[in-house]
Amino acid sequence: MKIFRGFHHRGIASACALTIGNFDGVHRGHQAMLALLNSEAAHRGVESCVLTFEPHPRDYFAGAHNKPELAPARIGTLRDKLTELARCGVQQTVVLPFDARLAAQSPAEFIDEVLMRGLNARYVLVGDDFRFGRQRAGDYAMLDAAGQARGFDVARMNSYEVHGLRVSSSAVRDALGRGDMESAARLLGRPYTISGHVVHGRKLGRELGATGAGAGDGFRTLNLRFAHWKPAASGIFAVLVHGLGDVPLPGVANLGVRPSLDPNDVNGGRVLLETHCLQWPADLDPEGAYGKIVRVELLHKLHDELKYDSLDALTTGIAKDCDDARAYFATAAIASHTETRRQTTRDRI
Repeated sequence: MKIFRGFHHRGIASACALTIGNFDGVHRGHQAMLALLNSEAAHRGVESCVLTFEPHPRDYFAGAHNKPELAPARIGTLRDKLTELARCGVQQTVVLPFDARLAAQSPAEFIDEVLMRGLNARYVLVGDDFRFGRQRAGDYAMLDAAGQARGFDVARMNSYEVHGLRVSSSAVRDALGRGDMESAARLLGRPYTISGHVVHGRKLGRELGATGAGAGDGFRTLNLRFAHWKPAASGIFAVLVHGLGDVPLPGVANLGVRPSLDPNDVNGGRVLLETHCLQWPADLDPEGAYGKIVRVELLHKLHDELKYDSLDALTTGIAKDCDDARAYFATAAIASHTETRRQTTRDRI
């Protein structure tokens, strides 16, 4: 998939079938829309294209009005959004900076400058609640009328439902906020995942619970930065880590701001996903994960972030989290084995 920041770049498609949105989470409703987009693009002989925004428009307006509470919790990072868009077969994604100029564009200016001159859209697919332009004055009827006048097709996709529930980014945020990772996975069509480069931290974890002073064999963690200040999920989770070997590694992770640590540490104030692998690959050096891109699946929430009053209390808390994560994986393995046996019995019958 080709990725462009803005549309004034060599290599951008000369014409496209386009859909527009924030695509936070790239959930099952988004996936259905992207499948239709790819089909329409192939039918027309043009590339499929997603136009998305960074920051989220509501982030921009929250900052502009100094009302951070208006900013939506973020499901995924830009990296993860782009990864999922590529997995869905999108051929080109344009990330448009949402700034004062874009916010001030009238619907007609957006159609002329972005859809026509910028992207040469031959087909535009939008959701049933799509609005655009200054003060969200543009709607589907206006876009459809412009398409008829300017020579591009416009289509609207109705809401996507799973078991009677409308699939939306808001529904995913709600599930993640409750810590209901199974519901979030059903809405997303996959486990909730965060990926990124492993970065250096304070290296305190390796000393907590170590076998001796300076041994460094305690609760070593993989640190991933979550770029947005307001993640949809937070707390302590049982996880699977991909990217450090041939098989995923079970672990326990903290997603949040680490309230028990010194705010002046190297990642102080940043949202961080800190993951301790319950097993470490035998062929990987203890320092060998730094700089690697890993993908962490958050499978089950153990509890909210806690503030411990001492490093000893923190060490005890982490040890309990590890035990609880092992218990979760043991139960999950038993459940999986039981289901396999049931399926085998049904197949024989």
